[in-house]
Amino acid sequence: MHPKTVLITGCSSGIGRATALAFLEEDWCVYATARNPADIETLGERGCRIATLDVTDGDDVERVVDRIVDEEGHISCLVNNAGFGQMGPLEDVPTAKVHRQFDVNVYGPHRLIRAVLPHMREQGDGTIVNVSSAAGRLSFPGGGVYAGSKFALEAMSDALRNEVDEYGIDVAIIEPGPVESNFTDRVQREVHGDGAESDGGASGDRSDRTDDDSDEIPGVERSGAYESFYELFSETQLIGGGGLGAISPERVAEDIVDAASSTKPRARYQPGTAARVTVLARHLPSRWLDTAYRYLRKL
Repeated sequence: MHPKTVLITGCSSGIGRATALAFLEEDWCVYATARNPADIETLGERGCRIATLDVTDGDDVERVVDRIVDEEGHISCLVNNAGFGQMGPLEDVPTAKVHRQFDVNVYGPHRLIRAVLPHMREQGDGTIVNVSSAAGRLSFPGGGVYAGSKFALEAMSDALRNEVDEYGIDVAIIEPGPVESNFTDRVQREVHGDGAESDGGASGDRSDRTDDDSDEIPGVERSGAYESFYELFSETQLIGGGGLGAISPERVAEDIVDAASSTKPRARYQPGTAARVTVLARHLPSRWLDTAYRYLRKL
């Protein structure tokens, strides 16, 4: 029997790195990928097979999937983890940055899914795990672009789960809330062109700053109409970097491995209390949520 084989994107840090190590502990054959291979050299030393993979590059995707099939003969699981969070009021986010957000967070997983499904259908089983976010169920001010990409990933996952059921293929969604990470440092590295890999919505996009006052959020063009939001973001770091209710990347990795290993995985996993509360909050009347946001803004 060959060990089960998993392909994981966005393994340079955080959830992706923790997930690669968690699968190794369960004796899976792990293909850990990132845009910058230097970021995952230590995973190679731990026993992972490593590969350069930019999820926005179709040739990269085909090359890595073909390599796994050639070397292992099968792909048991795909973990779509690579991503980033483009924050900012909707008016202040240039359309080009919206395209970039969806290219990584939505079209990237779509490219990987299309590449692995023919092989999973042929072998008669497989699991696709899409790392979404609690923001994929409940949007918030300043997070419309990021949440929009995660809403899209959720909708695609729901459709796909039923489309591939007859072929013995499972689809699961992971919806973490705040995750302990080095979010702020990685945003600054990206802004200054260091080229760090984005990971599961916990990192910022590499982008040129368009406003000297927008260091807190890369990729925005501040209109001057939403300064209260920028003050709130600067004080609280609305996503990433830990904070109230934050869980470790290892806790998220537990649910990813559980979904991949289960014969009947759940459609959705919410690691941590904050994620479960957020998902429940989506059932509240919109006017209640709007009132809460107004109160927060006044504070």
